Amino acid sequence: MTVIAHNQLATNTVQAANDSAGFIRRLRPDVGISEPVYRQLQRQIIGMIKAGELQDGDSLPSERTLAEALKLSRTTIRRCYDELRDQDYISTHGRAGVMVKAPPRINPEIGKLKGFTEEMREIGMEPSTRILEQRVVSDRVIASIFNRPSTARFLKLVRLRLANDMPMTREVAWYDLTLAPDLAKYDMSGSVYSFLQNQCGLSLQHGEQSIEAAMSNPEEMECFQFREPSPCLLLKRRTYTTTGQMVEYVEGTFRGDAYTYRITLNVANDSAA
Repeated sequence: MTVIAHNQLATNTVQAANDSAGFIRRLRPDVGISEPVYRQLQRQIIGMIKAGELQDGDSLPSERTLAEALKLSRTTIRRCYDELRDQDYISTHGRAGVMVKAPPRINPEIGKLKGFTEEMREIGMEPSTRILEQRVVSDRVIASIFNRPSTARFLKLVRLRLANDMPMTREVAWYDLTLAPDLAKYDMSGSVYSFLQNQCGLSLQHGEQSIEAAMSNPEEMECFQFREPSPCLLLKRRTYTTTGQMVEYVEGTFRGDAYTYRITLNVANDSAA
């Protein structure tokens, strides 16, 4: 047992050393440019975390080790790590050293009309919601999207959606109260889609969704606890009933460092490489 334990410890030590060496090789500080070196390192490490190259719980070299490897002062490395710690990208755990704190990577599959709650539960995460705004409005721009008169009334719903208590998306939705007047009194305790179908008697048929890149705005930065504008995914969805009437329009901004959509592509029988 003692031999096995020592062998396992040696294996873990070698693996950790290899991981640190690979991490250090990917850092490219340039003292010849105006951007401070500590901020260059900070930006590069955040980039690795957002790209998934550094995972939650990965160990980073100590300040002394990284300073010696990059031939920089410990003050520079300390300032970099302090900034990363303030932004909640890393944490320090005594002898365990410096560890990465990365948000979970979410990769739901596209192809089915479903709400955030169902989507998160399918991938084993616990969804929750914070209502940021809920009111009945008349809006000319939204009315034109629904092809309704400018005086039409809509329920505007702004929600912060979380998975395992991690803020994932800020969602702004409008619902046509002409089709679903009871929605104005709904307490939002469950799925809106279920309420539309079971309480309002609407049969939902399909949704049309687009995805585009966007930078987080001030409201989204506050929700996601970003200190500066960061890449996000902007999803726009229109949901229709079986009679072809549009009942929902949604603009949802998903944090780009944690959300990746997955699409299954089927090969057509007559396709050619």
